[in-house]
Amino acid sequence: MSVDEDARWLEWVTKQFESIAGDDKEINLNEFKTALKVRESFFAERFFSLFDSDSSGSISLEELLKALNLLIHGNETDKLRFLFQVYDVDGSGSIDPDELKTVLKSCLCESAISLPEEKLDDLTLVLFESADKDNSGSITFEELKAELENFPEVMENLTISAANWLKPPDADQKKNKTPRYLTLTYWQNNSRKLLFLCSYALLNLLLFIGAVLHHSYGGGWFMLAKGCGQCLNFNCTFIVVLMLRRCLTWLRATWVVRVLPLDQNILLHQIVGYAILCFTVVHTAAHVANFAWMSRRGEFGLWEYLLTTRPGIGWVKGTASLTGVVLQLLVFLMVFCSSTFVRRSGHFEVFYWTHLSYIWVWILLIIHCANFWKWFVVPGLVFLLEKIIGVAVSRMGGLYIVEVNLLPSKVTHLVIRRPQVFHFKPGDYIYINIPEIAKYEWHPFTISSAPEQSETLWLHVRSMGQWTNRLYEYFRQPESQMFRQKILSSNLRKRRQQEEREKTFSSDSYGTVAYNQDRSIQLMMFCQNGPLSGTDPNMESGDQKNPRPPLDQPESAERGEAPQLREVPANHLFCYIKCYVDGPYGTPTRQIFASEHAVLIGAGIGITPFASILQSIMYRYHMRKHNCPSCSYSWCENIKDNDMKLRKVDFIWINRDQKSFEWFVSLLTKLELEQADEEPDGRFLEMHMYMTSALGKNDMKAIGLQMALDLLAKKEKKDSITGLRTRTQPGRPQWEKVFQKLSEENKGKVHVFYCGAPSLAKAIKHQCERFGFKFYKENF
Repeated sequence: MSVDEDARWLEWVTKQFESIAGDDKEINLNEFKTALKVRESFFAERFFSLFDSDSSGSISLEELLKALNLLIHGNETDKLRFLFQVYDVDGSGSIDPDELKTVLKSCLCESAISLPEEKLDDLTLVLFESADKDNSGSITFEELKAELENFPEVMENLTISAANWLKPPDADQKKNKTPRYLTLTYWQNNSRKLLFLCSYALLNLLLFIGAVLHHSYGGGWFMLAKGCGQCLNFNCTFIVVLMLRRCLTWLRATWVVRVLPLDQNILLHQIVGYAILCFTVVHTAAHVANFAWMSRRGEFGLWEYLLTTRPGIGWVKGTASLTGVVLQLLVFLMVFCSSTFVRRSGHFEVFYWTHLSYIWVWILLIIHCANFWKWFVVPGLVFLLEKIIGVAVSRMGGLYIVEVNLLPSKVTHLVIRRPQVFHFKPGDYIYINIPEIAKYEWHPFTISSAPEQSETLWLHVRSMGQWTNRLYEYFRQPESQMFRQKILSSNLRKRRQQEEREKTFSSDSYGTVAYNQDRSIQLMMFCQNGPLSGTDPNMESGDQKNPRPPLDQPESAERGEAPQLREVPANHLFCYIKCYVDGPYGTPTRQIFASEHAVLIGAGIGITPFASILQSIMYRYHMRKHNCPSCSYSWCENIKDNDMKLRKVDFIWINRDQKSFEWFVSLLTKLELEQADEEPDGRFLEMHMYMTSALGKNDMKAIGLQMALDLLAKKEKKDSITGLRTRTQPGRPQWEKVFQKLSEENKGKVHVFYCGAPSLAKAIKHQCERFGFKFYKENF
């Protein structure tokens, strides 16, 4: 460390000390806890006692500097000595099993991990037995040091993460860097989108110039208004084209997807929307200025030009000014209510209903402008045709929600009986309408089941807004909502009529919902010969021939009685509720099967499109897998076909807490078991789990726990947090290292598919640009 760096660090620590110390210029225990922001008081008290070298009950600036100098700038031995003193609670010079258990229990609290007492005992014993080399019944400093040498990556940066506020900001970060948008890599990786945007801007410029020259007789303000008006004719039509979902889904299967940025249609829709707002403001301001100039020379006043039909401006009874004022208000309202803070703050319904104003906008535009209909007629008819097809498709056949499971973190898992004519691709999404929740509202959700699952559709809906919360609460209180006599009377009558035409509701429809008891979610995996879990896994083989009876008998319902439900968990419900589905619509994830090396990154509920994709991938992989008839050995042939060019799949799932993994942990377990023992190019599917609430391995408050989890995972061959073979990593992924490893595997061109928070998408896209990976993001 240079003299300048040392001086800067000293100045920074002194400043931070003064900000938290009291009037006595000393830091007491409560102030220390507040500064460290630790969850568990054990570590705060242990760190405080070690920092307080004179045992005065407070920490002076000199004591703080001495301790921090050791933690931040000390060598490995100094840091290890400090760590040993933290674990040696009674100061005896050795660590016994009870002390280690106390430390690990506090580590679990700091990392927000909940494990049963038996598992905590297992973790304590496996770490203690590994470190106690001489079987003396205690761990000495030398033994702890020898154990930690097995984790060299931890020792490099061993520190207290909560004390990072005492590190001065990196001077290099303050240096001005070239903006990402001005780098050559960015332009190369976004060439289609940028070329399209340049063409779009050039077309608007040409339309503006042409309209200005054509109306040069009317003065400057009049020319400006007409130029913006011509651009509005184009943009108010083009924004319709970007929302032709069926046409865009069809085009994704053609060569056009390699020329036009079809996957960016939502972004382009937003850009055109803001362009409409800008052109509208300038168009209105120019007309107001022109009317003000005309009012000084003519017989009509300014307000008569703006708010009456007397001047006769407009091709429909002089209504151009009035319709213009209303259009200005509607455009402002639509743009404001479509902003991110409205949509993402639990007020999606506000966005939904105000966005339906587009119907009035088009009607008023036709009245307002004499030439708009010429621009709008063809796209408008196609849009109308799409809507008619959507209504017809959604009303065809009987779609019913047949099973529901309420999962952790307020996730509602819906199972919908799938019509035979409904075909979709992995990762597609639909719009769903449930009249019992909201009669006129349609909401988009990704299909989380695989296309090979012929009987049902799955949707996983997280409660984020008013509609999704109503959906969760509706199924959470079945006594007052789901089984009312009025619902049963109408639904069961339709059900009887349908059952005369279709086969009886068989046992294959059961066992398809996820249970979240004992952190096990039983998801169905479909193979060549049909579903694997159509029967109760607890039944004997002879009992599987007798499927369970239907969940509710019509006879009892007709007598006004509640249906007889078989015993299931309280969060697992059987029902028969009418719903309507519009779709499916394609997404960028349709490109996965054309990739060679696919990297799927899901954050939280963002796993839903990948649940469908992973199941479909493993279904196709199952076709290549061979099993030895005389033993359990399996291998996989390296066969390339037109349906799937994949050579490698990396699945990365990032969750905030432990419970979030419960949504799909059983599916992932099944996928792990499906893989062959030997594959020509190595492991076909690799999983990477990250838990962001858990502290990293290089943190003194977590190193013992992470070491124990590693040792127990090797011993039991499964992760203690999820139960998977894949070890759950603490903290957030270090994307640079992750992508560097992916690029070194040489499995073909890497395509990264992401679904999750927009903030994380920016970081991942930046790394994709650095490594030359193709980036796709899920958008609705």
